[in-house]
Amino acid sequence: MEAGNHTRVSEFFLWGLSDDPELQPLLFGLFLFMYLVTVLGNLIILAILSDSNLHTPMYFFLSNLSSVDICFISTTVPKMLVNIQAQSKDISYPGCLTQLYFFMIFAGMDGFLLTVMAYDRFVAICHPLHYTIIMNPRLCGLLVLVCWLIIFWVSLINVLLVRRLTFCTGTEIPHFFCEMVQILQVACSDTRINNIFLYVSTAILGVFPLTGIFFSYSLIVSSLMRMSSAAGKYKAFSTCGSHLSVVSLYYGASLGLYLSPAGIHSSQRIPIASVMYTVVTPMLNPFIYSLRNKDVKGALRRLHSRGALCP
Repeated sequence: MEAGNHTRVSEFFLWGLSDDPELQPLLFGLFLFMYLVTVLGNLIILAILSDSNLHTPMYFFLSNLSSVDICFISTTVPKMLVNIQAQSKDISYPGCLTQLYFFMIFAGMDGFLLTVMAYDRFVAICHPLHYTIIMNPRLCGLLVLVCWLIIFWVSLINVLLVRRLTFCTGTEIPHFFCEMVQILQVACSDTRINNIFLYVSTAILGVFPLTGIFFSYSLIVSSLMRMSSAAGKYKAFSTCGSHLSVVSLYYGASLGLYLSPAGIHSSQRIPIASVMYTVVTPMLNPFIYSLRNKDVKGALRRLHSRGALCP
């Protein structure tokens, strides 16, 4: 490439999920439906969690997870819908960095909240007599605040490092949103520092939270094995069912994408696989928690009853 092509570009071009014009209306309708279902479902969960009977640490973290899921899907899908409707693939350079920044924040926050919720379940099952003392409102708020602070700085440093890179004019990103790995692959300058910090970020936002979840559940399983009552074991572990389902869905989709053999990482399969953890997972989370949780279903019935009584 000539030096003149290595400029501070004003926009990128997103490949999207398909170039087939006949598929665009179908994709638009499908993703608009999933986006509306995700936002509505998580708003309903937030309304349910306003029930005074659910003002506990577990549901405090769940309300944060629902809020983050709404923001998470909102960082990618609306821009994709606009591009499909306008039959355009462009995204401005500032818009791409902004999308990248908030995507990293909300993706990382999802993982952190799932880790904190695993710790909450560990305390509830392994230290039930001290649960209210340990998981007091101050600690719960502090845990969430620390998560936000860590993710804020990690995401900000990543974006600032991207700003130092140069890109060739007409740069195309083989994805439907601005994702860090794809951006580094199309950069026209040295990305060694970016890659090093990306590995550090992956450890902070991915490996450590997942390790924390595994550690919490190893202690939970160990504690359950020492219980003599089968009914007690089932009741204790059933409280983790919804959380385990969400963890499996989120990490199964994301790790399945990034840890799969390099040979299957085609330019088309990566965006399609990314849909699982960026769109499908936030959409299914409220249904998992509402269908597998008796407290949430009870609060939903009370919310419906109040709504039916209102003129």
